[in-house]
Formats: sequence, C-alpha cells, structure tokens
Amino acid sequence: MNLKHLQYFRELAHSEHLTNTANKLSISQPTLSYAITELEKHLGVYLFEKQGRNIRLTKYGHFFLEYAERSLAELERGEKKLRELTSPSHGVIDLAFIYTLGPYFIPEIIKNFSEQGAYKNISFSFYQGTTKNIIQNLKENMYDIAFCSMKYNEPDIEFTPVAEQELVLIVSENHPLADRESIDLEETASYPYVYFNQNSGLRPIVDELFHKVNLTPEIICEVEEDNAMAGLVAANYGIAVIPNIGALSHFPVKVINIKKPVYHRFIYMAARKNDYLSPATSAFRSFVISYCQKHYLKTKNKVE
Repeated sequence: MNLKHLQYFRELAHSEHLTNTANKLSISQPTLSYAITELEKHLGVYLFEKQGRNIRLTKYGHFFLEYAERSLAELERGEKKLRELTSPSHGVIDLAFIYTLGPYFIPEIIKNFSEQGAYKNISFSFYQGTTKNIIQNLKENMYDIAFCSMKYNEPDIEFTPVAEQELVLIVSENHPLADRESIDLEETASYPYVYFNQNSGLRPIVDELFHKVNLTPEIICEVEEDNAMAGLVAANYGIAVIPNIGALSHFPVKVINIKKPVYHRFIYMAARKNDYLSPATSAFRSFVISYCQKHYLKTKNKVE
C-alpha cells in the first residue's frame, strides 16, 4: 500500500472534489484519479462514487477513512518525534554509567555540556548498572554512550579513556589500620576483604592489584555496588579496595592511600564502533573528550 496514495485518499475524502484536491496537492487530476484507482484495486472495494459532477465517499470509504487517518497521524507523529530525537539542538541521548559516577562525574559533565548555548535543549535518559550489564545493553542498542570500566574482548565497542580514578583502601574508623595514611597492599594480608563481585568492572582491576604483590586476599563477601561496600566496611565487616569517590565522606571509614603497587585506573567512554551517532550524541561525545582531557586526564597513557 503506497503512503502517498493514503495521503491523497485522506485529502480527497475531506473535500470530495477531484480538481480542488489535485490543486491542493500540486498534482494533476489524472495522477490523483490513478492513485485512488490503484488504492481501490489493492483494497478490493470502491472508496468513492460519482454524485453528479462531484464524488462522495462510499460506506466503505467512510469505514476506511477512520483507519487511514489514524495511521497517517501516527506516522506523522513518529516522523516529528524522530526529527526531534536526531536534531543537533533538541535531540535525546540515552546515557548509561556505573554507580560510582552518579554523584559527581556525570552531573558535572551534563551541567557543563548543557551550559553550551547550542546544546541547552538536548535532553538525556539516564541508566545505571555494572560495567558487564552496561556493555551488554550497549551492544543491544539500548544506550548511545556509556561510561564504565574497560571490558576486554569486546571488538565491537570503542573504549576512550576520559578520567583517572584513584583506588584506595578503606577501613572502619576503629580498625587497627585506621591510623595509617598510606599502605603497601601486602600489609593487609591478615585482614578479610569485602570484594567486588564478578559483575563489577572493577573486579579484574582489583584482582590485578593483588596479583602484582603476589597476594591472595581473604574474601569474606562480594558486592556489586560501592555504597554497599563502604557500608559493610563502616560496620567493620571487612576492609576494601575501592575507587576514591566523594560518597566515602558520608561513611565512618578511614581512606588510606595505596602506595604499592602503583596503578592507574581509568574510566572509559564506550560506544559501538562504526555505528551511526545522532548529531546530538556526536556533539556530546566530542564535548566529553575535549572537557575530560582538560579536567580529568592526568596522563595520556591508556591502560591495557
């Protein structure tokens, strides 16, 4: 069924006058008549009948008009919405990020991006999760851009480093190590750990830290999210290696710098390779790279 034929039918049904409708549509009357004939052939019914020099809708035409108008209106709404979504100044960006970035990093990026005059009307839909879940959903086109840890063996995803994040040791305020300002990870061997679970993008990073000092931590429990980890440590359930996030100031824990091993942990912006990015998403991606190079990247060396 031809979309233009439906549009011609709608106009002719409203006017019931071939010449006036053809003029309104800027087409010839034979073209209009041919379109209606083809539509009637497709449907197997007459939609119009002659009435003197004019025409009028048949009962089948009246019946079909309701559905044609509803369908065309829905398509026109979809077209309008699609143009809004892909507009460089009014688009919508589906953005995912790991939990640690919610309180500070993402709000700062969005605030500074939105303050650019050309982008003030771009809106966002936000999603949070673990790196594992975020990357899986990104591959399924649920998000446009994601901020997460590096996930290896993902050839279809491009990871761009946008920020460095320090890893620290946290202990409860009454823990034996609470008087320390810095520590070698080897010195923690006798204490049980609250540890990131396998869904967390931080799990392989923390594993690598312990591997570097030939230490196998005693894992008392595993969690997925940073606030839960800090809460358990505050309750003296164990100690933990965790990103030095602002939220730690809200927990009764001592933050201790890890002086050995030295490790740079990066936050990455992830996107599907060779995929179409809407103008709004493309503008946001370029802004993030430029902004983060100035404010968040201390070194240009990418962690592999």
